[in-house]
Amino acid sequence: MGDPVGPHPQDRPADEHAAAAAPVETGGGRVLVGTCSWTDKTLVESGRFYPPGVTSPAERLRFYATRFPIVEVDATFYAPPSERTARLWVERTPAGFVFDVKAFSLLTTHATQARLLPAPLPSLLPPAVKAKQRFYLKDVPTDAADAIWELHRRALRPLAEAGKLGVVLFQFPHWFRKNAQNVAYLGTVARELAGYRVAVEFRGGGWMEPGHEASTLDVLERLGFSYVCVDEPQGSPSSTPPVVAATSDIAVVRFHGRNGALWQAKTASAAERFRYLYDEDELREWVPRVRELAERAGEVHALMNNCYRDHAVVNARRLATLLAGA
Repeated sequence: MGDPVGPHPQDRPADEHAAAAAPVETGGGRVLVGTCSWTDKTLVESGRFYPPGVTSPAERLRFYATRFPIVEVDATFYAPPSERTARLWVERTPAGFVFDVKAFSLLTTHATQARLLPAPLPSLLPPAVKAKQRFYLKDVPTDAADAIWELHRRALRPLAEAGKLGVVLFQFPHWFRKNAQNVAYLGTVARELAGYRVAVEFRGGGWMEPGHEASTLDVLERLGFSYVCVDEPQGSPSSTPPVVAATSDIAVVRFHGRNGALWQAKTASAAERFRYLYDEDELREWVPRVRELAERAGEVHALMNNCYRDHAVVNARRLATLLAGA
């Protein structure tokens, strides 16, 4: 789809900004609508969201938080979260603002590199592991894995204490298949992050295939995890159907766009794979679904991950408007 047209966001009425910063009350619950990044390079370079002079990470977060009540932190997938950074996020956002935080890739069975680990974690790795270009959690000694979990707990604490932590998002890859071992690993996540809210997104893996959905949702409900509903391209090994389900008192919906041609392609940047602008009818499809989730769970986090230029912020604002007027 083409790039959006229309007035520059900062030229819109101030009262629209104020409304966008508040959750949408649906009658059955509330919906927090936002995006999966506030620092995406293509968003910044587009010049269609941040006003002139809003150039530092701190200024961008402050500005974003006046437009939306929630954001997903994507950077923590690539490198573990930092307690110092979390404290800065707390300071730079108003009361009631919410951060959903993505779990570090190693903890979601993706690969990582030793250079991405903060000190002293690399020193806990055997030389053979540090020498690898990429390694997985199964390659990591127990003491190093324990230290990574502890780093997460410490880093999340400032957000939790300030009442600004939503869910910790575990986005699993398509090779994280539904079997006894991986169901047991979900139990490990629950134990390691006891006291924190966890949301789980599957990318294929058989978890939500016909005949398997009910038992998958039962596992998540038993653990107190939120099931992440998705809107994404279908027909690939990493596709999950758009099942609407609430397994906790926070429901989560992530909108990845419908760019099927690039969904599994190797692109120059992740933004290219999510280059998709939802039209009005596509967003309207989700209005009754989100309202249903709000009635079931009480709270919904609806997050636009089509982070290419200003596609996500345009769609997030429009979805919030549709929900408010539904």
